[in-house]
Amino acid sequence: MGNYNFETAPNRLGQHTYKWKEVEIDREVLAAWIADMDFEVLPEVRQTVHDYAEQLVYGYTYASDSLIQSVLDWEKEEHGYVFEKDALVFIEGVVPAISIAIQAFTQEGDAVLINTPVYPPFARSIELNNRKLITNSLIEEDGLYQIDFEQLEKDLAEHDVKVYVFCNPHNPGGRVWEKEILEKIGRLCQQHGVILVSDEIHQDLTFFGNKHCSFNTVSPDFKDFTLILSSATKTFNIAGTKNSYVVIENPKLRKKFQQRQLANNHHEVSSLGFLATEAAYRYGKPWLTELKAVLEDNIDFVVAYFSQHAPSLKVMKPQGTYLIWLDFSAYNLTDEELFQILRQKAKVVLNRGTDFGKEGKNHARLNVAAPKSIIEEICKRIAENLPH
Repeated sequence: MGNYNFETAPNRLGQHTYKWKEVEIDREVLAAWIADMDFEVLPEVRQTVHDYAEQLVYGYTYASDSLIQSVLDWEKEEHGYVFEKDALVFIEGVVPAISIAIQAFTQEGDAVLINTPVYPPFARSIELNNRKLITNSLIEEDGLYQIDFEQLEKDLAEHDVKVYVFCNPHNPGGRVWEKEILEKIGRLCQQHGVILVSDEIHQDLTFFGNKHCSFNTVSPDFKDFTLILSSATKTFNIAGTKNSYVVIENPKLRKKFQQRQLANNHHEVSSLGFLATEAAYRYGKPWLTELKAVLEDNIDFVVAYFSQHAPSLKVMKPQGTYLIWLDFSAYNLTDEELFQILRQKAKVVLNRGTDFGKEGKNHARLNVAAPKSIIEEICKRIAENLPH
């Protein structure tokens, strides 16, 4: 037993919780899709929110020096990434930051590249901003995603790609990219004049000895063309408080980004976002250490359970994130049939693989950030309802 409660799920019904919305209609359903956790928040964060409630005025706020320092300390201590505080730009979310970057550094019709399958808002942000979406398919080797560098170089050159939105650790594959891979990507971006936007929101959630490598720690010259996007929200389950940050060391790029941010009136951050982020980074390390052990245990359970009870189901064991990419291709079902089985028979809600790109056909994404008893029940329901 640790110092924190990861055994019982807090009640999330009646709270307009997006993840559990369908359960409000059908109480038999279990939700394992949207990437937030069914664990109680860090006590110090909760206390901070209580203290905020006592303020009596909930007006506009600015980022305090102590908040800025807590981010600098966290990045340095956890990820060995040291940068000047001027490089730090707060914004309400990583996804808004992706859109701002696309608008700031490209024109309509310009090419923006992503590796698919990937988190759905990547493609959406590119297409809704009328940019040309270039998808570079990841390839699966020995149960891990790899980048096809030959194809990547071709894609960057042939389409005159202006911005590359990269996901590290990768969602949904859980891939924690090694330094050598990041080095290759950086050199290609340098060579082809590409701005790299590195979404590192899952940076703290790496497992089984895998270590996150922040893009700007790979080579000093990468700082000229790279934006690092991160946040405490995913790590500490505080997504509803709305705060994230962008590290832009190149002052010219930073100025362009901030001008676009202002043009979109996207420069304000919620007071709770500022406060919750600082509390999480100041006091959250012991909680995170316990959380990671719980998540590793859940991941190991899912891999072992399906290999025994649904051996045709291919499980991509994540190196990071609390998301597991499941491949149901062996069952010869259409996507409609698969999700009919999962939702109607098994009564579980997972993310549809095709939302992540065409490579997600016959796949689903499972969120394992919940007490083990819930994960056990979800796996049991899935295995029992698949065709035998």
